[in-house]
Amino acid sequence: MKITAAEALIKALEAEGVELMFGYPGGAILPVYDSLYNSKKMKHILTRSEQAAAHAASGYARVSGKVGVCVATSGPGATNLVTGIATAYMDSVPIVAITGQVPTSLIGRDVFQEVDITGATAPFTKHNYLVKKAEDIPRIVKEAFYIASTGRPGPVLIDLPKDVAEMKIEFKLPGKINLRGYKPKTHGHPLQIERAVEEINRSQRPVIIAGGGVNSARAEKELKELAEKAGIPVATSLMGIGSFPQNHPLSLGMAGMHGNPCANIAITESDLIIAAGVRFSDRTTGKVSGFAPKAKIIHIDIDPAEIGKNIRADIPIVGNIKIVLSEISKKVNHKESSEWHKFIEKIKKKVSYDKRGKLCPQEVIEEISRKTQGDAIITTEVGSHQMWVAQYYEFIYPRSFITSGGLGTMGYGLPAAIGAKFANPDKTVINFAGDGSFQMNLAEMATIVENNLDIKMVLFNNGGLGLVRQLQEFYCSGRYNQVYFKFVPDFVKLAESYGIKAQRIESREELPDAVNQMLSQEGSFLLECVVDINENVYPMVLSGSPINKMIGG
Repeated sequence: MKITAAEALIKALEAEGVELMFGYPGGAILPVYDSLYNSKKMKHILTRSEQAAAHAASGYARVSGKVGVCVATSGPGATNLVTGIATAYMDSVPIVAITGQVPTSLIGRDVFQEVDITGATAPFTKHNYLVKKAEDIPRIVKEAFYIASTGRPGPVLIDLPKDVAEMKIEFKLPGKINLRGYKPKTHGHPLQIERAVEEINRSQRPVIIAGGGVNSARAEKELKELAEKAGIPVATSLMGIGSFPQNHPLSLGMAGMHGNPCANIAITESDLIIAAGVRFSDRTTGKVSGFAPKAKIIHIDIDPAEIGKNIRADIPIVGNIKIVLSEISKKVNHKESSEWHKFIEKIKKKVSYDKRGKLCPQEVIEEISRKTQGDAIITTEVGSHQMWVAQYYEFIYPRSFITSGGLGTMGYGLPAAIGAKFANPDKTVINFAGDGSFQMNLAEMATIVENNLDIKMVLFNNGGLGLVRQLQEFYCSGRYNQVYFKFVPDFVKLAESYGIKAQRIESREELPDAVNQMLSQEGSFLLECVVDINENVYPMVLSGSPINKMIGG
């Protein structure tokens, strides 16, 4: 019996094991939603914006290890997905975005809700499809999931015209995928691995920099084995947080612009860097010529385009990090404590802050870290609070820190927390936000309530855009422009209007009880912490400086 292409799409998604999708309906995507009505295997989560659907799919993918799925209609529905797709692309998150499109006979005529979404997203998708033949749907879906989840993960878009979705076809699942020109390399070159082993055995001051690729590849076990066997201290990028337990003696914490001083100093003084799944972004390296000037670089990455792009690589290894680290670990020599370890212990110190004034965001984060013992999934928006969470929450478990690193997307954290909670409903999920970011997607509180989700929200209310204000302090000679809000809503009443319990605190004396109440409260809870907008993020590496030249902290 023939079925419509829209029904074939649903069956193909079910065949890929999709259980959950996030989306927002509209005219051009109606055939897909009508077909979804009959699905017994998939649940649809109605978000309050298309962008939130993409972010929720991202949070779901990062926690579950599965491909996230989001759906939107044509025109503004599709363009509202763009920021979410670009966010996933920059952080190598596997999602499949499905958009409706106007009928094929009308494409290119500027009709109602028409936009060239495949053209718009080409620069920041791994691949995208404009479906022209209904019978291609099963193959396209299978290819999309394969491309999104293999090699360096990333987003794939499927644009489905309405008339194509309504055509009838005989449904048949395709066999094995074989894409010419797309053959991700998983095993590193044996000679390059031997060279890496020789350098590690010879090195006196090695440092591992673990990036988001370690989390994506689920290579935390192999990373830890290598670090412990060869006695190598481990720093992480922002996206690499959680890949190595921060309570481990070999942990250096986060490196980079707002990184831990001991991580930045260790990298600068090292004679060998083993970079695993790290992009060497400007926020990690600082001034390129001053980055690890005494060190040889071993760069391991699944994506050959990343190797040598920002930092020269003396020993490039293209392959799956989990496999490559395992091969290296088998062959390196076991090393005991050395002068390098003594030096590391000497420079280790906790980033400090001044507790003499008002309630500090840092102490709020430390209190929550102590109470949860790292056993929570933490999402963040983007801004000062994001950096403080990276500095002051002690992350112990992999994939427990979900944030927008590459694109720095404000409004990411709350919908990402929704996706994370669906991926792991038994885990405590906490979203940290500034009042600027929170107001970008606060309507997702409705999605939380509608689905009876237990998500804790910690809101730092400083009445403005704190990190932008800090940048204007240093780079604009203190000429502050458009960083102070003239109106701030009553966030407690706002949360309560959604049926979410909430509390506002303004002093450190209120903090312990408030955190206890939030964590013990059954159901979602918003804790608003009133803080000073003049509280800067330190340490800080100024633009054009090497990462060992930090101010503050």
